[in-house]
Amino acid sequence: MPTIQLYDKLLQFPLFQGMSRGDLMQIVARTKFDFVKLPAGKRVMREGDRCDRIYFLINGCLKFETHADDHSYTFVEEMQAPGIIQPECLFGIAQRFRSTVHTLTDVNFITIDKKEAVMLSDNFLVFRINMLNIFASQTQKLLRRPWTRCPQDLRSRITRFFIDHCQHPAGPKTIHIYMERLAAEVNDSRLDVSRALNAMQADGLILLGRGRIKIPALELLVGGMIANDLRHARQQ
Repeated sequence: MPTIQLYDKLLQFPLFQGMSRGDLMQIVARTKFDFVKLPAGKRVMREGDRCDRIYFLINGCLKFETHADDHSYTFVEEMQAPGIIQPECLFGIAQRFRSTVHTLTDVNFITIDKKEAVMLSDNFLVFRINMLNIFASQTQKLLRRPWTRCPQDLRSRITRFFIDHCQHPAGPKTIHIYMERLAAEVNDSRLDVSRALNAMQADGLILLGRGRIKIPALELLVGGMIANDLRHARQQ
């Protein structure tokens, strides 16, 4: 890939934003980048594979499948370029990918291995700060979650369950889960959960199938939950 084109591609990603042109030119010249092209329908990595490099998606679309520990339900999401595949898995106790990832279209990646990523962090302050910001933001969101207002009704509890298990709170999602398990997760009866889901389907927010819930746009569910919680708060 020509130097100027690679320079432009790197600027799409938060790890390189804010860096000077001189620093980026040094990175392009000195860093060992690998370039990977895969056709649609190929597996990129499997859940549990060791994470020893950073994958930068520069074009195309990916499908992420993330399973519950007991494999009783699965969340399926999409990622459009540009995007980075689970960079937090590069460090920490569990240095393994949390999802199985397949290509939905022809895709191209730029990848750098862990050793190169550590060298970039050592040599370029902005890169190190950007990496820390990504990890700190994820940590802050997780620490804030127990302190957020509890959902005030069953529909909001179901929505919160969806949000808590998605990597990105927007876009299309597919959840493979049976009604009994979802009822147990939101601490309600199967009948009440079925009624709530059918009401959500009637509102055009989800599509129901046997053991499957499709969400065309999770952000619409999120907006509805926030509005509903505010309405309950005003009534109290």
